[in-house]
Amino acid sequence: MPLATDHVPQVSSADVLRRVQQAPLVPVFFHADLAHAQQIVQACYEGGIRVFEFTNRGANAFEVFSKLREFVRENCPDMLLGIGTIYNAKDAEAFIMAGADFVVQPITTADVAAICRHHDVAWVPGVLTPNEIFHATRLGAAIVKIFPGSAVGPDYVKAVHGPMPNVKIMVTGGVEPTTESLQAWFGAGVTAVGMGSQLFKNADDLGALSQRIAALMAFVETVKH
Repeated sequence: MPLATDHVPQVSSADVLRRVQQAPLVPVFFHADLAHAQQIVQACYEGGIRVFEFTNRGANAFEVFSKLREFVRENCPDMLLGIGTIYNAKDAEAFIMAGADFVVQPITTADVAAICRHHDVAWVPGVLTPNEIFHATRLGAAIVKIFPGSAVGPDYVKAVHGPMPNVKIMVTGGVEPTTESLQAWFGAGVTAVGMGSQLFKNADDLGALSQRIAALMAFVETVKH
């Protein structure tokens, strides 16, 4: 991976947070085939998705992301494209240089937080316990990712907001592409949800995928905070 030392993000971390709040359904996706990844991103964009997380989960993830970044700029101009599954500062920096609009972690590490602060790139660390949430916000996280959401459920988010009413939470893992699931999570007070494999089941029909997403996005508008 190339490494650079200076980068001006296209969007500030504050603007990313604002846009996540506007379009709070975030696909979480990886595929090693660039053409397939482009088709999925395009279908999501046509369905109304405006924030998309590509995950760093394959040997060629950096190469695919770099080309996908160019594709998004040309074909999905209003979409934020971020990188997920980042564990260390070196990878965070490389993907930021490649144009990542935000960086998502399954964990919380101070070195990745520092790199994102340096470049004013939105940082979304993975947390679970109240102590981890507090630690992440102290490191500068404007929004934290509870993962896996399936281990705790919507009632946990509601309980966390008791002593931490202002913390903004995105939940991934356990969010289903149904109105019932979205109602439960947004009703509990989440700011955004990430959806992975369940969103892309039977995704061979790209038109149907766009329609399914459009229906979910329309419903989210009625329940988001």
